[in-house]
Amino acid sequence: MKLSKFKFELPDELLAEYPAEHRDESRLMVLNRKEKTIEHKTFKDLINYFDEGDLFILNNTKVFPARMYGEKEKTGARIEVFLLRELNAESRLWDVLVDPARKIRIGNKLFFGEDESLVAEVIDNTTSRGRTLRFLYDGSYEEFRQKLQELGETPLPKYIQREVEESDAERYQTIYAKHEGAVAAPTAGMHFSKHLMKRLEIKGVDFAEVTLHVGLGTFSPVEVEDLSKHKMDSEKAIITKEASKNVNSAISKKKRVCAVGTTVMRAVESSVSSNGRLNEFDGWTNKFIFPPYDFSIANCMITNFHTPKSTLMMMVAAFAGYDFLMEAYEEAVKENYKFYSYGDAMLII
Repeated sequence: MKLSKFKFELPDELLAEYPAEHRDESRLMVLNRKEKTIEHKTFKDLINYFDEGDLFILNNTKVFPARMYGEKEKTGARIEVFLLRELNAESRLWDVLVDPARKIRIGNKLFFGEDESLVAEVIDNTTSRGRTLRFLYDGSYEEFRQKLQELGETPLPKYIQREVEESDAERYQTIYAKHEGAVAAPTAGMHFSKHLMKRLEIKGVDFAEVTLHVGLGTFSPVEVEDLSKHKMDSEKAIITKEASKNVNSAISKKKRVCAVGTTVMRAVESSVSSNGRLNEFDGWTNKFIFPPYDFSIANCMITNFHTPKSTLMMMVAAFAGYDFLMEAYEEAVKENYKFYSYGDAMLII
């Protein structure tokens, strides 16, 4: 599979700047792989495709406000700092991206907040990810984390050109988010409303939760034509014993097992036993799925519409079938479906 096979014309106006007014009222394109049919529905119609004993696998990671703005000492230049991951809680060391990067060198200090109560010092700029900062703060660790919450803003993807609004803190997050650690949302799950989940539960549909803390690597462009040479960033994943038991039970009963999003699919495919069952897992995964690929756990998936040449689109092509997916994307552009993080959804059965 070559990178150039995932190119298609995506008009700018189809990139969703805002989510649908109600979570479960975004549009839903339903792809039936066996019948090769495409249906146009609303997300809440999802319930009609699932029965008692079917199971959804959800990613319960929680997005933290990872984007901060600081001022460089002496010059006062405004610097964007994007928190990627905590390296050491005790030393308050973080992996970050800085923008503009050319202005930041080892030893530089950055000041945050109107009262400049939070200071960071650049201690390394050789990491592949950007910079390492040490935060200097007088309070306890809990107070420090609280300060990051106060000063940070919701890390909407860069393609969204508007200012971050108050509602984004809630909408750029699933309703079942629990474990903080993602810098990007598992967007397929954002279409689920409390009402829809209740209706699914009443119908006897089950849920299993896994955690995959989405990193910025999700958005990293693929820069090699031969896909087998692309390396994914590692992301932290946790699959509990209980989750694996529930998933394996549904597989054994030949029920629908639906991965809600590419992040779930990557997590579960990173921990498969030799007999095609889900193992518990606590570690890092850099699994890159592209066609052709044999999936072991989920037999259906929910996903958003992805941008050209993205690793997310490649995974979905592996699941739906390359030709069928390209046909569906052509239809999505023609029918003005909204793409990307705040966009519409696709159910592949």
